[in-house]
Amino acid sequence: MPGLLRGVARTAVVAGTATAVSNRVSRRQQGRWAAQEQNRYEPPPQQAASYAEPAAPPAAPDMSDKIEQLKQLGELKAQGVLTEAEFAQQKARILAA
Repeated sequence: MPGLLRGVARTAVVAGTATAVSNRVSRRQQGRWAAQEQNRYEPPPQQAASYAEPAAPPAAPDMSDKIEQLKQLGELKAQGVLTEAEFAQQKARILAA
């Protein structure tokens, strides 16, 4: 009986680990597909008419917005949604803005 119980426990651990890994891969892949879809369907920038006044440059986001974005980015990395390279790339983009 102990051998049977040990075998069942081992199977449960392997199945649970496989499910967790599969879910993580699925979440990461869905995120990548969503980003690709978003980039695909963004409308092209419209050209301003020659008689129109030039638009004012967008206001620079204040530091609290950047901090909030960095916190969210850190949470995504901690959840395993972002790799270290993806995290570094997005962090650089936020800080450069």
